[in-house]
Order: sequence, then C-alpha cells, then structure tokens
Amino acid sequence: MALRFELVTPEKLVRSEDVHMVVVPGTEGEFGVLEGHAPVMSTIRDGAVKVYATDGATPEEIEVRGGFAEVGENGLTILAERVED
Repeated sequence: MALRFELVTPEKLVRSEDVHMVVVPGTEGEFGVLEGHAPVMSTIRDGAVKVYATDGATPEEIEVRGGFAEVGENGLTILAERVED
C-alpha cells in the first residue's frame, strides 16, 4: 500500500507520487502520515518535509516555507508558500 503525496506551490505542482510515508513540519510539531491516516488539516512551519519512498528508506528532505497540509481520502497534499531549491 502507498500514500499519494502531492506538493504544490502557487506557481506549480512540485511533486505527485506514491510514497511510503511523509513527515510534515506542522506548526504544533512534526507528524508522520501513512496511507489510511485520519483526515486532518494543519498549518506548516518553515522546515523540512521528509519523504520516505519505501519502508526503512533514507528520507529525502524538501525545504518548505509556510503553508498548509491536508490529509484526506486521496492522500496528503501540501500547499507550500515556497519550496527551497
């Protein structure tokens, strides 16, 4: 089973892929999202989104600046104000 993950900025779709897990830098603290996670919406702080392609994999870190994260039936969508290159 896989989690559908999308990372979007106002300018473009940065990522759209199936992954094992994503750790989100929420304003109330980091939280991990796996497939089947309960629906939730959270603001995010500046920090690294950690993307685990498979179970036990080394995470890929993507630096984001502000925004929102939404977990729903279709997976996790992060609407970031900006993604650092």
